[in-house]
Amino acid sequence: MEGGVDYLIDERKKAQFDVEAMKVAWAGSRQAFELSDRIAKLVANDPIFEKFSRPMLGRKELFKNSLRKVAHAWKLIIDLRLSEEEAKLLRHYIDEPAYTDLQWEMFIPAIEGQGTEEQKRKWLPLARKMQVIGSYAQTELGHGSNVQGLETTATFDPQTDEFVIHSPTLTSSKWWPGGTAKVSTHAIVYARLILDGQFHGVHGFIVQLRNLENHTPLPGITVGDIGMKFGNGAYNTMDNGVIRFNHVHIPRNQMLMRVSQVTREGKFVQSDVPRQLLYGTMVYVRQKIVADASKALSRAVCIATRYSAVRRQFGSRNGGPEIQVIDYKTQQSRLFPLLASAYAFRFVGEWLKWLYTDVKQRLEANDFSTLPEAHACTAGLKSLTTSATADGIEECRKLCGGHGYLVSSGIPELFATYVPACTFEGDNVVMMLQVARFLVKTVSELGYKQPVGTTAYMRRVTALMQSNCAVRTAEEWLNPGVVVEAFEARSTRMAVACGQRLAKFENPEEGFAELSADLVEASLAHCQVIVVSKFVEKLQQEIPGKGVKRLLEVLFYVYALFLLHKHQGDFLATGYLTPKQASLANDQLRILYSKVRPNAIALVDSFNHTDHLLSSILGRYDGNVYPKLYEAAFNDPFNDSDIADGIHQYVQPMLRQELHSAKL
Repeated sequence: MEGGVDYLIDERKKAQFDVEAMKVAWAGSRQAFELSDRIAKLVANDPIFEKFSRPMLGRKELFKNSLRKVAHAWKLIIDLRLSEEEAKLLRHYIDEPAYTDLQWEMFIPAIEGQGTEEQKRKWLPLARKMQVIGSYAQTELGHGSNVQGLETTATFDPQTDEFVIHSPTLTSSKWWPGGTAKVSTHAIVYARLILDGQFHGVHGFIVQLRNLENHTPLPGITVGDIGMKFGNGAYNTMDNGVIRFNHVHIPRNQMLMRVSQVTREGKFVQSDVPRQLLYGTMVYVRQKIVADASKALSRAVCIATRYSAVRRQFGSRNGGPEIQVIDYKTQQSRLFPLLASAYAFRFVGEWLKWLYTDVKQRLEANDFSTLPEAHACTAGLKSLTTSATADGIEECRKLCGGHGYLVSSGIPELFATYVPACTFEGDNVVMMLQVARFLVKTVSELGYKQPVGTTAYMRRVTALMQSNCAVRTAEEWLNPGVVVEAFEARSTRMAVACGQRLAKFENPEEGFAELSADLVEASLAHCQVIVVSKFVEKLQQEIPGKGVKRLLEVLFYVYALFLLHKHQGDFLATGYLTPKQASLANDQLRILYSKVRPNAIALVDSFNHTDHLLSSILGRYDGNVYPKLYEAAFNDPFNDSDIADGIHQYVQPMLRQELHSAKL
């Protein structure tokens, strides 16, 4: 925080817990906290990484400025000898979508996961030194989530020992790959493998796009930018591209061949490396998306909470000060569940990191037993957290009243940058349908096969289907076992009901399509069980610091009882709860909000976000909102002159009633 008055100091004094210890709990460990704190400050104190002017730049300036930031970041990584983890944090805190996101998060991991040892030896050193810049070209103009439906072809030519990459139709144009329109020299292109007229599935190929000397596109390659996207600066720093291939030849050894190979004779060979290994990468990417959801939601919540404490509106008695907006119950009932959700997503994200390591070790030992469950739960949590975060950021904008609509509030840009997460790496509804397939299978096998992992609670199917909630007072809801059981019973009953209805269809696929909306709801119920139970597991661990665990318990109950209230139709319809019990849960929720209230500012301080990262006048650490909003307005280039361009030409003739004779 810069020097000056702290307008939120009275709020900070109310905290009933050790904020420094909560920062460590949020970060995951003392070491993780110190590392992220150091890198966040490094970025915040470097004028090249300034963010406030971004929304005012035209697209070309915006893009060039982004290239400058990436080059500066790369110089820092080399000069300061930053580790891979430090470099990753550096990119996070610079907080600007750029081609390097694709290089480090898609291109390199794809080669690591799908390349042979020889391919890795060749390509990884080049990519890690930024001597080649790669993107990931999977999605097409006519196909996104359905990878098997992609149209681009890779046909083997035995005469030249090459693949011919080709876009046979307009809809087969690669569309969306980030970093591709203007920067990438190479791309991993997903295409239909054709050998001797036969289709052998969709595979990845390393295709050079540009000449490394002068950066011009290679012959047969048409490449460009797909145009402006939602928001001002937002994702427009990224050159999302369109690529068309016109019979482009690449060497045979540029097909990623860890799992399947094509021989010199043009024969298709599966290696002894199991295909399932490729799912390890998918689990990794999704766990990162869940971790990013908690970060994005925590930023929006931090802005909305601080501003709700600064803003006063209505309720003044005899000329006294008006009431702080954060004291209104309507504000608390919208804001505090989002604050609790940020913590809930943070902890489920920590658990997913463990799950990824576990799955990876099992895959390496050829144990695929946990894979279907891990695949389903990461798909579901990706969907749940990104949908809730996108909706939550928009809710935070509304919680900031009119000023939330200003770009300088930081929320419109955060929203525009974040919302693509609901679509990329698997559309959220498609993800939930994948969970549904797994749930339906689990339910159908309950008689003879033990459910595993996050579905293990369904082993108690008889008890969960028959027993009902025993709560008689509002206080009895403050019991983690009671809360978790309510979520488990609702989820089990919804999944079993879907299974029973599906069994009535002669054709299972027809039934699945017909009941898909209900299946998505059952999948969400199951995913909420996971988030709620992982929060409980976190609370069962040792959490140091005065009052830290107690406040996290309060947030756990806020998260769970808010969901119970929001979905009470499910809880009542499945018959586990009575209307009276649902009402008692809501009574308890109101009491919990008053426990969060004195700690609200300290809880968002615990995210340890710099003012640079938030890039928000409303969310400033010092709460000095109004003078800074006023100052920012007059710093806008549009206010450079009192008389705007066009006034004399178009407005004055109207005022003088001379418009009919003026030449427009």
